Amino acid sequence: MKNQLVTLVLSEVPKAVRGKVFKSETQKSSPHYFPSSVPHLVTVGEEKKKIDGSEVTFSILGYIPYILVIQASIELKNIFDREQTSDWEKRLYEESYTIVKKWGGSEDMSEMYSIFEISGYVGDPEQFLVHASTMASLLKSETISLDPKEVEYTLSAQIKYAKHDLSIIDWDGAFLFDVEGDFGLAVELLMLANLQLLRHRILDKRLDNQLLNIQDIMKKLGEKKWFSSTKAVSDAAKDILDRRLTWISAFESLERDIKLIGEWYSARFYDLASRKLKLSDWRTDVKEKLDSLEDIYSSLVENFSVSAKDRAEWVELIAWFVLQVGWFILIILEFLYFTK
Repeated sequence: MKNQLVTLVLSEVPKAVRGKVFKSETQKSSPHYFPSSVPHLVTVGEEKKKIDGSEVTFSILGYIPYILVIQASIELKNIFDREQTSDWEKRLYEESYTIVKKWGGSEDMSEMYSIFEISGYVGDPEQFLVHASTMASLLKSETISLDPKEVEYTLSAQIKYAKHDLSIIDWDGAFLFDVEGDFGLAVELLMLANLQLLRHRILDKRLDNQLLNIQDIMKKLGEKKWFSSTKAVSDAAKDILDRRLTWISAFESLERDIKLIGEWYSARFYDLASRKLKLSDWRTDVKEKLDSLEDIYSSLVENFSVSAKDRAEWVELIAWFVLQVGWFILIILEFLYFTK
């Protein structure tokens, strides 16, 4: 039997990621359009490091243009030894982040995910559920034993493809059981789900920053004299509209990528992973912030229109008053002329 721990670190980096398109080998069927439709994973390079006498290969992958992926793996004697597995998990993450930082990435805008692979066993994978408590703790990156109800809930997120395989997916990790060790497609789908989570987080943070910037703009506009703020308001409205269109385009790109997984196994597996990573909640948050930008833009345009109307009415009133004064002066001049 073979036990392998695989760690993934995905991080936004400032410089563009370049490489050859990554091709995973899998015996499970996948749709013919899967490789050409979802975001392309590319191979950038690799680094080998010695950790406690063991040589570990860190594969440097990426999603074009700015998402770096560090994948590391180590074969363990007993993956159900919680203390040993947790220790290796920590070490692999530390070394992975060392590579990420070389690329200018940070832990703040990154995602970590652990995959526990078991292969080469005899019988059904359900036999390993005797380690349910340990599995649940590893999936949640906990060092303590969980309550039986929490263990049951954690291990309930399962999907089977064949009689002798099983996948259990959670927020921080997944247990993959496959007699033949055919994990390629599952790992790529888990990587893709984490990519979508990271992209939503990046978009959400940038929208937060934009909303704060817009608050500053609105505050500055409020401090200006009404008769001198026309251009500033117009520029602000145009800027908000341009930015909103940019974010809508980015958001629709995320939605489009998610909908392109159509083969039944890939779709079910990805759907389970996306639910555990709460991607729908992130989509809702991003959508609400895009709606907030729309509300701010509409309010600004409406107030600007009202202000412009008020100014026009004032100009009309002043012009009418000047005209009346002019007529009054002409009447007086004519009166003085004829009374001489």
